[in-house]
Amino acid sequence: MKKSPAWEQVQAMVYESLNRQRGTPPDDTHVAGLIDASIQEWRGTEPVTLDERIGIFSGIFNSLRRLDLLQPLLDDDAVTEIMVNGPSEIFVEKDGRMYREEVEFDNKEKLEDLIQRIVSRVNRVVNEKNPICDARLEDGSRVNIVLPPAALDGPVVTIRKFPDNPLTMERLVEKGTLERDAAVFLERMVKAKYNIFISGGTGTGKTTFLNVLSNFIPSDERIITIEDSAELQIRQIRNLVRLETRNENLTGTGGITIRDLIKTSLRMRPDRIVVGEVRGEEALDMLQAMNTGHDGSLSTGHANSARDMLNRLETMILAAARMSSTAIRQQIVSGIDLVVHLERMGDHSRKVMEIVEVVDLREDRIQLHPLYLYREGKLTRTDEPMCRTRKLEKAGLHEG
Repeated sequence: MKKSPAWEQVQAMVYESLNRQRGTPPDDTHVAGLIDASIQEWRGTEPVTLDERIGIFSGIFNSLRRLDLLQPLLDDDAVTEIMVNGPSEIFVEKDGRMYREEVEFDNKEKLEDLIQRIVSRVNRVVNEKNPICDARLEDGSRVNIVLPPAALDGPVVTIRKFPDNPLTMERLVEKGTLERDAAVFLERMVKAKYNIFISGGTGTGKTTFLNVLSNFIPSDERIITIEDSAELQIRQIRNLVRLETRNENLTGTGGITIRDLIKTSLRMRPDRIVVGEVRGEEALDMLQAMNTGHDGSLSTGHANSARDMLNRLETMILAAARMSSTAIRQQIVSGIDLVVHLERMGDHSRKVMEIVEVVDLREDRIQLHPLYLYREGKLTRTDEPMCRTRKLEKAGLHEG
């Protein structure tokens, strides 16, 4: 975005006024008034059109109180992801496709200042010593930051936006993510307190799908959500506790991990635990929670298929505890009832590719029953009968 001479002059006047002020930092209203007054003062000597006035005001206000030149992209409902590869390379995702934006930061320092504003608002720290950080914006959008020396070409910022009105299962059916009968099936599974794991690659919509399933949880239950950066938007549960990890401080202390939060959540009398993503040793704690009376728990993980998800969980648990592979597989079979696998298609749409039931352990191999498979362009029910029907019967939802 090219700045006019008027913009630069007004901006200099605003900055000078702010530098002269002392005491409590100015709020949005004060800054807006200051920008307006500076524009009026500038207009006393030079004419400014209405469009230029609006552009100057929004540009300076965004640079001081919002996300600078990224704010219009964040406000654009068509943009689902913002990718900043250094100060001069900015890309967005719209309708599953990538586009380069014709905007850039004045310099690297401007981008670095914005990054520090983002992380400071959620009590995170990112610097050369700790160059990788996850954070979130006020609207819940997820932010990932990588600084030099880890990022070779300058600071990298990736913002995954989340809609003000979360997607519903009805909307996912309309978009073709899954068929209606599969949606009804999953709703029954959640209400009957089946433990469900959602798998898929990056950008396949795992968190979105987890959020959709979470909205089937009965409103009278006590739910605890555990995330690296709080993203889930569960609105129908009043007895909801949201927990979030914390990075270590500059002295290397004060960090709070997913494992810490899962362990403490068990003392908080949850009916269910929802873990945003399992990617490490916390897999053991999540499985133990599923195996100790917290039926109906939900989580996600990166994998290329449902079976690959179970194999990855086994690898994660091996890193956390000295257990035999057989013992770990027994934990997985006892803890997880269903795996829902998502993929991103060539046309950039997201699809449920399989819904499989974790049945039992035979000859040291986890047995899976595919209940739904994506075939000939749609998710269809297989001929495999469901084996684990006890929870359905207990909830009075078994159809015989």
